[in-house]
Amino acid sequence: MSKLRISFLGGLKAALMLVVATFATVAFDAAVVSGPAYAQTVSEIRVSGNRRVEPETVRTYLQFKVGDVYDAGLADASLRTLFSTGLFADVRIDIQGSVVTVYVEENPVINQIAFEGNYEVDTDTLASEVQLKPRSVFTRARVQADVQRILDVYQRQGRYAALVEPKIIELEQNRVNLVFEITEGSATKVKGISFIGNRAFTDSQLRDIITTTQAGWFDFLKGTSVYDPDRLNLDRELLRQYYLKNGYADARVINANAELDRDGSGFFITFTMEEGELYSFGNMTIESSLAELEGESVRGELLTYTGSTYDASLIDKTVERLTLSVAERGFAFARVRPRTTPDFYSRTIGINYVIDEGPRIYIERINIYGNERTKDYVIRREFRLAEGDAFNPLLVDRAEKRLKGLGFFKVVEIKKRPGSAQDRVILDVQLVEQSTGELSFGAGYSTSEGVIGDVSISERNLLGNGQFLRLSVGGSFERAQVDLSFTEPRFLDRNLSAGFDLFHKELDQRDTSGFRSRKSGGTVRLGFPLSEDLWGQTSYTLARDELFDVDNNASLAIRDACGDVNINPRGANGRPINDPDCSDTSYFTSSLGGSLIYDKRNHPTTPSSGYYLQLSSDFAGVGGDVQYIRVQGEARAYYPVAEKVTLVGRLVGGHIEGWGGDDVRILDLFFRGGETVRGFDRAGYGPRDGRTGDALGGQSFWAATAELRFPIPFIPDELGISGAVFADAGSLFNASERAKAVVDSADLLDDSTVRSSVGGSILWNSPVGPLRVDFAHALSKEDYDEEQFFRFGASTKF
Repeated sequence: MSKLRISFLGGLKAALMLVVATFATVAFDAAVVSGPAYAQTVSEIRVSGNRRVEPETVRTYLQFKVGDVYDAGLADASLRTLFSTGLFADVRIDIQGSVVTVYVEENPVINQIAFEGNYEVDTDTLASEVQLKPRSVFTRARVQADVQRILDVYQRQGRYAALVEPKIIELEQNRVNLVFEITEGSATKVKGISFIGNRAFTDSQLRDIITTTQAGWFDFLKGTSVYDPDRLNLDRELLRQYYLKNGYADARVINANAELDRDGSGFFITFTMEEGELYSFGNMTIESSLAELEGESVRGELLTYTGSTYDASLIDKTVERLTLSVAERGFAFARVRPRTTPDFYSRTIGINYVIDEGPRIYIERINIYGNERTKDYVIRREFRLAEGDAFNPLLVDRAEKRLKGLGFFKVVEIKKRPGSAQDRVILDVQLVEQSTGELSFGAGYSTSEGVIGDVSISERNLLGNGQFLRLSVGGSFERAQVDLSFTEPRFLDRNLSAGFDLFHKELDQRDTSGFRSRKSGGTVRLGFPLSEDLWGQTSYTLARDELFDVDNNASLAIRDACGDVNINPRGANGRPINDPDCSDTSYFTSSLGGSLIYDKRNHPTTPSSGYYLQLSSDFAGVGGDVQYIRVQGEARAYYPVAEKVTLVGRLVGGHIEGWGGDDVRILDLFFRGGETVRGFDRAGYGPRDGRTGDALGGQSFWAATAELRFPIPFIPDELGISGAVFADAGSLFNASERAKAVVDSADLLDDSTVRSSVGGSILWNSPVGPLRVDFAHALSKEDYDEEQFFRFGASTKF
């Protein structure tokens, strides 16, 4: 028993001694390892692994030096500093005794940078965008930053599906070639544009206001369907301004959200609107704090009238007019501030225009930056002030809005900075230009012309002069047409538009009248504003009309037009003698023209309220071979019956009369059909030769339309499809005197009876342009009229 106990105690004693010895060893080792980190003085710093970087350069980045006590915290800070230089891929610091060794692995040097797969963006553009260059140090962080820069370039061009993968080719002497492999993908277009909260205007109407368009069949020729965030910001402002112009003073665009679909091929844009209530202008007052100026003396400059629909743009224009008027009266530093007083119960907004003395500051200089293409004078003429004039912030703000309205610039910003003296200021105009050219084409089918198509190219800022140029070519199986149009919007630096039009048109009327015609010529024109909504234009036209390919069986009135018929003597049957060889004929028309247009519509293409009036006249006989006076007029009115339901009324008419003993020639007469009274064929009603069935044209016509337009149930607004029901009425009468002379009275069918029809329509704002299908039934007609129940083709906006 005692032996066992002694043995047990001896074993326990041995075990305790072993544990103590183990702890002592661990403590000793820890003291040996960790002791220098806290107390060891650095006697030497060695650098290992460096090839290009000098050892002393590495030592300069360390947070300690020889003679310092080694500190682990300073060692960590040194590691971070060395990594931040971008020179090293890996860094490690060790200490053995009092010697510190810095192990470095240098980043390679870039020998060459290449781009592969870039077809839409040239290599020079990408090379200037990336920050890494040959002979610079390669780092993964810099490569990833350049990858994002390349992606940004493609996203600015609408290619959000682009992919960039960097590849490294290792070379000797720690050098690499860097290759960016690019998969450009297709342009990321806008697949859909929708609106939330819009009650006053349909989605289709609002899409016409913004610059971004939905992807369509032929939009690869223009960039407006490619997603652009900058363009989206512009669209928000355009929508807001449109609502403010049409009476919605509280309207806001709460959000414009662009969502990329899952495969990255397209965006869906949603504008969230808050329209508010419709307002009218209330009481208008003018308050002047200038002792020598009575407010009522400038009331004639007001464009805002009590009771009319609120229009924020008219307030801005009134402020500008008042400012200029007051300045002309000798108050150079006067300023005009509009103060609005809304009445939420009556839904009116009263305005008090306050005229007071502004600070005496002069414009020292106007600097223009960023106009690489647009010439300086095109920009400066939008300012209503010049260098040396009194500074007026309202006129500067108006100039900025006018520059934006030109459509030449993506960004317009006017900044003010101090000049060389206390009373001097310098204006810096910062611009970012955008594309102003457009190539477009369309194709379709019309029941009156068959297959139709057109191609046009236009430039809104020709050679940077702010001029408009358009060339269009169009036609069908029965029509061929070429037009060239040029407009100078600020002729002689005044608020005048001047331009010219050259045209050539061939028309095949053998199915309706038994002949073909050709018209070539040109027009020079001068347009000028008469008031805010009234525009006038004068013009001179010289044209050559030609009649050819006359059918041998055509009406005598038509054959007479090409010099074939001699009414004296007559044949044995009492009819004029008809020579079977009808020669072609041509004549020149020299005419002066004038027109007046008064436009109060709330939308330029698909209005839902307002009215439009146009009156035009032509006086032919200023030289040339023909003499006539022609007058035409048109009136349209739009009334919102309910939300997205519009009642449209239209009245058109015209008359042409020869003078000086001249009769009106057949090519100058009116031919009317389904384009004015649906339910009738092209040239389907009006004077006609009963023997041949040829339409002879008339000297007088009128037509009236009442149409109710509405959305079609269960069809989304974004498709741009709507319906309409209509009633048309009209008449064409009064054949030319020559037709009455050569056509037997029994054969000449000419009366002023009313033709009328009713029907329904389907309208589609398609990607190739507006299309329309009409189904019409003629209610009242003559036996000799030609009907057409179904009509399909390009839609005429009215």
